[in-house]
Amino acid sequence: MTDLKQGLNQPRGSKDSYNWLVISLIKALAVICCVMIAVFFIIRIVPGDPAKMILGEYSTPEALKSMHHTLGLDLPLWEQFMRFLKTLFTQGDTGNSIVMGTSTRELIMQRAPVTLLLIVMACVLAVFVSLLLATVAATHKDKLLDHLIRIFPTITLGMPIFWVGLLLILLFSVRLGWFPVGGVSEGWIGTLHSLALPAITVAFSQIPTLVRSLRAQMLEVLESDFVVTLKAAGIPSRVILFKHVLRNSALPTLMLMGVNISYLIGGTLVVEQVFGIKGIGSLLFTSISKRDFPVIQGIALYCALAVVIISLLIEIISWWLDPRTKGKQ
Repeated sequence: MTDLKQGLNQPRGSKDSYNWLVISLIKALAVICCVMIAVFFIIRIVPGDPAKMILGEYSTPEALKSMHHTLGLDLPLWEQFMRFLKTLFTQGDTGNSIVMGTSTRELIMQRAPVTLLLIVMACVLAVFVSLLLATVAATHKDKLLDHLIRIFPTITLGMPIFWVGLLLILLFSVRLGWFPVGGVSEGWIGTLHSLALPAITVAFSQIPTLVRSLRAQMLEVLESDFVVTLKAAGIPSRVILFKHVLRNSALPTLMLMGVNISYLIGGTLVVEQVFGIKGIGSLLFTSISKRDFPVIQGIALYCALAVVIISLLIEIISWWLDPRTKGKQ
C-alpha cells in the first residue's frame, strides 16, 4: 500500500521518471540491435543462393563465382556484417536490392503508404468493434448477448488469418460482389473500398483479445465502490458508462494493443499476400523467394523499428495517464 501511494504521489517530472524513460529507450535500442543481428545471420542460414537466383539454374561455376564477388557474398560473414553496418549508419539503408538493383529504402517507401493505410484502417476498425462488443457484454452480464459475445473470442482465436481472408473473399467478393477480389483501385475512394475487406481481416485477428480484456476491465470498474457511489448520487447510467467506466477500463486495453502491435503488423503483411496488394508484405515474400538479402533485412529492420517506437509511445502514454503502470509493460 505504501508503494502504491508513492507511485500515485510521484511527480511525472521527477528523477525516477527520467530514469525510467532512459531505461525504456535503452531497451528499445537493444531490441532493434538484436533484430538487426538476428536477421542478418539467420537469412544467410536459409538454403538458397542469390547469385543462382539471378543467373539461373544452369549458370556456370565461373559466372557464379564472379557474381558472388560482385555482390560481396564471397567475403567472410563478419566482413559482410561490417559492410552492412557501415551502409546502415552512413546511408540509413541496407544496400541495393540484389535482384532489382534499386535502393532498399526506395523500394520500401514505394510500398509503405498502402501498408500503413491498411494498418490504420485495421486498428480503427478493431478498436471500434471491440469497444462496441465489450460495452454490450459488460452491460448485459450473464445474459444472452454476453454469452454470445464471450463465445466469439473462443471460436475465432484459433482461426488462421489467411484462412479468414479466403473465407471473406469467397463470401463478400465472389458471391456477393461487394468488394474486389484483390488489388487496389485508383483514387481515394477506390483505395479505401479495396482495402476495406483486408482491413476487416486484419482487425478480425485483434478483436477477440481486445474484447476479452476490455470486458473484464469494464466489469471490474462497474463493481467498484466509486461507481456504486455515482449510481447512488443519481448520475445517469450512460454518463457513468462513457465518462467513468470506459475511461478507467481503456488503459489496460491500450497496453494490450501495444503488446499485440507486432502481431498486427505481421498479420497485415500476410493479408497483403492473400489479397494481392502490392505493399510491403508482397515485397517481403518476393524477396524471400529470391533470397534478396538487403530487401529482407531492410523490411525486418523498418518493421522492428515501427513496433518498438509504437510500443514505446503506448507505454509512455499509458504511464502519463496512470504513473502506476510504469515498468509493467
